[in-house]
Amino acid sequence: MVQAVTDANFEAETKDGLSITDFWAAWCGPCRMQSPVLEELDEEIGDKVKIVKMDVDANSEVPSSFGIMSIPTLLVKKDGQVVEKLIGYHNKEQIEDVIAKYK
Repeated sequence: MVQAVTDANFEAETKDGLSITDFWAAWCGPCRMQSPVLEELDEEIGDKVKIVKMDVDANSEVPSSFGIMSIPTLLVKKDGQVVEKLIGYHNKEQIEDVIAKYK
């Protein structure tokens, strides 16, 4: 199960290793398509990459600090540093390719 994070715990949850944060909102159609892909990846490779999600309607500080203007946006961090930002829907293979670059 992909963990939900907030403005308060985002940094602590994504500072170590490889992480992907899904910035989403309940009203966003493409976000609802992205969610099952990330859930599947979390089940398969959750030990290699931490996948979390942040509701942009409930949390404004973190999305604003990273310039998140469109959702879904996937923010890829390696040891606390942003290494990639994926805007829009991405299929499983595309996300796996990005993860493979930073493992």
